[in-house]
Amino acid sequence: IEVSYSEVGVALCQRKYTLDILSDASLSDCKPSDSPMDPLVKLDNEKGELLHDLEKYRRLVGKLNYLTITRPDISFVVSVVSQLMSAPRTTHWQAVLHIVRYLKGAPGRGLIFRDRGHLHIVGYSDPDCLEVTGYSDADWAGCPVDRRSTSGYCIFLGGNLVSWKSKKQSVVSRSSAEVEYRVMANVTRELQWIHMLLTEIGFSATRPSTLHCDNKSAMHIASNSVFHERTKHIEVDCHYVREKVNCGELKLVHTRSEEQLADIFTK
Repeated sequence: IEVSYSEVGVALCQRKYTLDILSDASLSDCKPSDSPMDPLVKLDNEKGELLHDLEKYRRLVGKLNYLTITRPDISFVVSVVSQLMSAPRTTHWQAVLHIVRYLKGAPGRGLIFRDRGHLHIVGYSDPDCLEVTGYSDADWAGCPVDRRSTSGYCIFLGGNLVSWKSKKQSVVSRSSAEVEYRVMANVTRELQWIHMLLTEIGFSATRPSTLHCDNKSAMHIASNSVFHERTKHIEVDCHYVREKVNCGELKLVHTRSEEQLADIFTK
């Protein structure tokens, strides 16, 4: 990982590593793609012929997985192609090459950390109080193979992106509210861990974390103390999130889908 310092802030990128990936895939002189994946392409286990060289596919996907450390914009598509390692096909290989061509457009893209004015917050007397904000989203039944949903979240500390994840859920959800609530439970655990870490290194954790969600039904479940028959199958997640809301450690904010930053981690 390359680290550079400037007046703008601290920048982290993997430019040389990205160029090595382009070279290994023989795409150093290719025309860059505008997006990491073709939105019209749905990958499954039936289309295309099986690859003869399975290790070639697995090596390239493994390299892309390591690149997601500084490239959250490819987290979702890399998670999709990673699910196909057991029996990759020609269509899967073309999808991986599409990701590499996307990297060609900006091989030095990465993360920038700087003072965004979130350290000293108006209304809080503690000068060491950092603002922790999370965004959670989900793509309900988005996988065409098993109809499992994809969870995605990102967390900002002091206005800087510090944590993100895109992952297929382990169970099939029966409603969009259920899948959104499972994501909320996961990001709540991550927010709790960040608060514990901040406390250990000397920062105040008195300010509640803010979680942005675009599903009003999931937010209602978190605020309503009455369990209904339709929510008993996610009772553990409900208790966990509601506990953090009631004790003042978590604040839920409804965000429009157009302003949901975690959307890129789900589709």
